Amino acid sequence: MRPSISPRLRKPAGIALAGALFAAAWLVRGGPLWWVSILSVIGAAGRAISLYRIGGKDTDEGALAGSRADERQQLVGLRARALACNFAAIAAFIGLTAAIAAKASWWWPFLVILLVTGLGYMFGLSAYGSGEPDADDGAEAGQHAPSPVQS
Repeated sequence: MRPSISPRLRKPAGIALAGALFAAAWLVRGGPLWWVSILSVIGAAGRAISLYRIGGKDTDEGALAGSRADERQQLVGLRARALACNFAAIAAFIGLTAAIAAKASWWWPFLVILLVTGLGYMFGLSAYGSGEPDADDGAEAGQHAPSPVQS
């Protein structure tokens, strides 16, 4: 089954959708800052267009922007996301600790972020494996395969 969106358009379309949602949030909010929605749309459109143009080039950046990354580039992206998750968890813990020490009422957003990153980590372990052997792997433990020489 082929995806309906070509690989070169996936990231620009995601950026455009995120920009439109952010702009809609500013419009719904209203008030004197409604004009921020216009800046959001302009910024998202500019980023989407630049990603589309870069995605057509035959370079490492073009492969990343055009969703054609090889294994090396995917591993670098995976490590960068893991590092970002670690920074988010550490920042949330520091914020939660500071809010509790200051007896502030704004501690709960830090707790939510910390819980979400922890849950994401646990979900990743369950989805990609935690290094524990499956039940099938231990069924033949200790039993050696018969040698073809011995009959």
